[in-house]
This record gives sequence, structure tokens and C-alpha cells, in this order.
Amino acid sequence: MAMLNSIVKFLFRARILVPLLLIAAVAGGAAYMQQKAQKVNAERYRTANVDKGPIQQRITANGTLNPVTVVNVGTQVSGTVVKLYTDYNRQVKAGQVLLELDPALIKASVAQIEATLRSAEATQRLAESTLKRNQDLVAKGFISPATLEQNQKEVDVARAQVAQARSQLDREKTNLQYTIIRSPIDGTVIDRKIDVGQTVAASFSTPTLFQIAKDLENMQIDTSVAEADVGRLRDGMPIRFTVDAFPDRDFAGKIRMVRLNPTIQQNVVTYNVIVDVTNENNLLKPGMTAQVSMVVASKPEVTRVPNAALRFKPPRDDSRKDGAKKDGAKKPEAAKDGKPATVAGSAPPEQSTATRVAGPGATEGDTVRARRPPTRVYKVGENGELVPVDITTGIASNQHTEVLSGDIKPGDALVVRDLLDKTAKK
Repeated sequence: MAMLNSIVKFLFRARILVPLLLIAAVAGGAAYMQQKAQKVNAERYRTANVDKGPIQQRITANGTLNPVTVVNVGTQVSGTVVKLYTDYNRQVKAGQVLLELDPALIKASVAQIEATLRSAEATQRLAESTLKRNQDLVAKGFISPATLEQNQKEVDVARAQVAQARSQLDREKTNLQYTIIRSPIDGTVIDRKIDVGQTVAASFSTPTLFQIAKDLENMQIDTSVAEADVGRLRDGMPIRFTVDAFPDRDFAGKIRMVRLNPTIQQNVVTYNVIVDVTNENNLLKPGMTAQVSMVVASKPEVTRVPNAALRFKPPRDDSRKDGAKKDGAKKPEAAKDGKPATVAGSAPPEQSTATRVAGPGATEGDTVRARRPPTRVYKVGENGELVPVDITTGIASNQHTEVLSGDIKPGDALVVRDLLDKTAKK
């Protein structure tokens, strides 16, 4: 009888323990599968955290360092270089002799014209003497007045020849002075294009002999900015720039002007921006390439998301899990009374970028820029699924973008890359 009671008690306990053991096994298996799924997805997606900090929106461009004023020194006469008085990087003063051309040919021309002038002056004296003598003969009636008129014409021609010879002589004497090339300004020789013995021909165009920079302590950067960014620039805006010669050093400057003349290449419109630069230690050289950075907006403390999170797009097989179909969203109803219908609980459609509306501070008919459309980022859910979050962004830097609104906070992990997607960019 005791044995029978023991068997009954065992069977009763088994009826209770077995279901409990089965429930525990199922729960343990579910927890294990959930942990395994979370581990798999943690290994699949690379994330980056939302944080708070300063942000600066910059416009970057490449430019060239140039002197503010560069004078090309040429020559108006032809000749052979016989003397050279300066060279590269030399400091020169206004009026200083730079070089001399061989004056032999011009001196010979001056001597020839002087002889022509003396001959013309002799002819003029003879014609004037003949005219005076014939005037007495006409008064006495020995010759006709017609002869006197011919004598007067000869005198006029002789005088014109004298004047012509004198002007030619002045021109050749001036050209003789031009064989000595002088500096027009105070500055530094940055280029020399001739050597002693070289022949300079100025028959058809003025050749360049030297390039002189007026002041290398004050230089400028010539750079180009796209039309989409030029509206945020203003005269006097401070900038920073670097050069390859000094990669660890940062230089300062400020915008002098944005030139109004556009440059159009392949339907791309850019504007030339001139930046003033102080070159106190003469570290900067003409022709250096400058990487210019212009701060157009800045905020000291904002919520930021990594730019990579904004570029992430889920694969097609996971995009169906983003909540659009999973939540059972209804399709928009047909339009009524000319107004577009909206899904219940959804936000109204965004306005176009330039819509005639009236808002705070605006009057009826004013053109007001609409709100920026939301941007979608993704979190990893508890079960490893992608959870979409719509945010509104503000200014952006090279690494971060400001968050104006949205269901995210500092510390949240956002997906930046799918490690299993071979088509995704690193």
C-alpha cells in the first residue's frame, strides 16, 4: 500500500514538473534566440552615437596666392640686351635702371635725321631769300606776280620739311632714351624673361622683360565659389587657409570682394572671390595653392548626428521592416474640394521651396521659403530590426549635422553602415 501511495505522489508531481520544465525550456530558447539575433545584428550594423557639441558650416575652395599689384615691364623699341642690372627677387626702386639695349642703330638714325634737318633748313633759307628778292622785282615790274606765288609755295614746302625733320628727330631721341629700361614702381622682381645678348623685337607687340610685384607683404587669394554658396559670403568675412608648403600652419585673411562678373563653364556658374592676406614674414610665395575655408554659420552647442547616418539607406530586404507597411499605414484618400487628402495621424505634406503663403512676420502675397523636409535615420530595435526616425536638420559640417527636431537624443546609436551589404560605400 505504501508503494502504491509513492507511485501516485510521483505521478502527481510529474504532471506539474513536466509542464514547468517545458515552459522553462521554451523561455530559455526564446531568450537565447533573441540574444543571438541581437548579437548577429550588432555584428551586422555599424553604429555611431548622437552627441552634443559645437558645429560650424564651412565653404571650402582652392585658390592661388598672387601679389595685389603686378607690373609687366616691357620695351617700346627693338634691340639687343647689352647690360643687365637686376635679377630675380631683387628689390628695385621707381626709376632704377633694369637693363640697357644696344643703342647703335637708333644713334645712327638720329644722325641721319639731323643731317636731313640741316638740309631742309638750308632749302628753307634759300626759298625765303628768293621770295624776298622777287618781291622787290615784282614791285619794280620786272617779273610777274605769278612767279611770286610760286616762290611763296616753295617757302611753305621748305618750312614743312623742316618741321617734319624736327619731329622725326624728337621721336628718335625719345627712342634712344627708351633703350634704357627703368622700373616704373617700387617692388620686387618676381620674373625675368631675358638675358644679356638676347634680341628683343618690339615691332608687333610689346615684349615683357620683367615682372615686378609692388608689395609682397600684402597679397591676395584668387578663388572661385559656386553660385549656390556665394549668397552667404560678405565683404570683410574672416577666412582661414592652408598651403602645402606649411601643412601644419594655419593662415588668416578676409574677403575683400566678390566680383560680379561670373565664370560659366559647362553650365556651371562660379564667382571670383578676392581674399586679402597679410604676409608679414614673407612665408607665402606668389603662385602657391591655398585651401580656403570660410565659416558661414556657427553654433556653440547643438545636438549632432554623424553625416554617415544621414547617408545610410537600408537594403531592400530590410526596408520592408521600416514601419511603413508593418504599421498598416492607410493609403491617402482621394482628394476632396481640391485639397490633397492625408493619412490619419500623419503630418501634412511639405510645402514647396517657394510658395506664396502668409505667416508670422509676412504679409499676404509674400514669397516665404518653406520648411526643410525631414530626413530619415535608422536605429537598431530590440529584436534587431531597423527602426526609422524622421528628423529635421540644420547646418552641417564635414562630420556632423545639426538636429532641429526628431525623436533622438544624445547617446542614441544610429546605423551608419550595413556590414553585410557589399554595395554600401565605406
